[in-house]
Amino acid sequence: MAVFVLDRHKKPLMPCSEKRARKLLEKGRARVHRLMPFSIRLVDRTVNDSVLQPVTLKLDPGSKATGIAVVRESETIDEETGEIKTTVYVLTLFELQHRGKQISESLTARRQMRRRRRGNLRYRAPRFLNRTKPKGWLAPSLQHRVDTVSAWVQRFQRLAPITGIAQELVRFDLQQMENPEISGVEYQQGTLHGFETKEYLLEKWNRECAYCGTKNIPLQVEHIQPKANGGSHRVSNLTLACQPCNQKKGAQAIEIFLAKAPKRLAKIKAQVKRPLKDASAVNSTRWALFNALKATGLPILTGSGGRTKFNRSTLGIPKDHALDAACVGIMEAIHHWDKPALAIKATGRGSYQRTRLNAFGFPRGYLTRQKRIKGFQTGDMVKAEVPTGKKIGSYRGRVAVRASGSFNIQTATGLIQGISHRYCKVTQRADGYGYSQQLNPKEVALAGDPLSLPALKGGVSRGKSR
Repeated sequence: MAVFVLDRHKKPLMPCSEKRARKLLEKGRARVHRLMPFSIRLVDRTVNDSVLQPVTLKLDPGSKATGIAVVRESETIDEETGEIKTTVYVLTLFELQHRGKQISESLTARRQMRRRRRGNLRYRAPRFLNRTKPKGWLAPSLQHRVDTVSAWVQRFQRLAPITGIAQELVRFDLQQMENPEISGVEYQQGTLHGFETKEYLLEKWNRECAYCGTKNIPLQVEHIQPKANGGSHRVSNLTLACQPCNQKKGAQAIEIFLAKAPKRLAKIKAQVKRPLKDASAVNSTRWALFNALKATGLPILTGSGGRTKFNRSTLGIPKDHALDAACVGIMEAIHHWDKPALAIKATGRGSYQRTRLNAFGFPRGYLTRQKRIKGFQTGDMVKAEVPTGKKIGSYRGRVAVRASGSFNIQTATGLIQGISHRYCKVTQRADGYGYSQQLNPKEVALAGDPLSLPALKGGVSRGKSR
């Protein structure tokens, strides 16, 4: 991956390669500024002595993880058509894993314990309408996603000369699908419209055949009300079906085709009227993130999930959160995408809870009142050199402290228990996140299916054989 570079005054410069960063460190021209994400600080250069290129930060927000890509874009003009073509060069990739589920479960447990103590074990007069929610309020599990992504955007602004942000704002262009004529017949008949619709249907119908429930097979877009009987192309009249069911149904009405399966018929009719699962929560989170990103003052470009999938499929890029972020927006070619992503897992900064609770919500034990033990706290990145004993060896990872001074270290290969604090040395203080290196996406895809990807050496361009 590219290494972030800062000048002597901690101002961001253009990222460099790992090889160049290693040479700068060996010659004493740079110091290690931070381990994760790895960044160096030059001691003999300022931002005025350097040439900066435009760097774009691309985001693919999701419910469980958000893909982040730091890229450099270049635009060229096609001499034949005069069109502007955009080429993307990926500098580094990240996958930010949220902990919204843990936050929701913790709040639920706390609420149940309080309700048990206040309602069943002692009387408290009921109170209503004593709390108001501000405009734009989000549940803590959703607000966490917005705050976490916003914090990392600000961090990347301090590490790289970010000149613009590209965000996948909406999963599907619903307005275009419901009214294709809004942008002319070209959009309705274009390739992108098919990607928008197919991706929407895959999410809505749980990626299975609506008629037989078969999964993990190629699915076709099926008209619930046949076109021969006046059925429209709107998404409200579309579903997914496997090839045998699609051929068997033909131009029959769904009531006739499923006459012997009334439960399946009722389920399909109910699913047609049901909105996309979690659509309101996801959309509210993305709009809240968009409004938060506007506060950075940088220009923001937006795109849809259909456009991202279109770019990824056309350019032969495997499915991955970080690579989805790199494919956001309009582009004609992408280079250097086959590099591992840094997984960033939100772990939090500890808990305010100071007691263990029993089944009835009452304290059964007390936790330590101090976070730091022997100069360490849970979440610190440490290096441990154990000279003797059963745990002899060298370990690097995230530490979990104990009051006894015997710590646990979470390494890339597993959990190592019972390491004395005397053998530990802090390499990076806890910042509320855990870090791990992912595998090369191209190697993972090729290992799963040798024919799933073309033989690429550094870039893919549209219009070429793949």
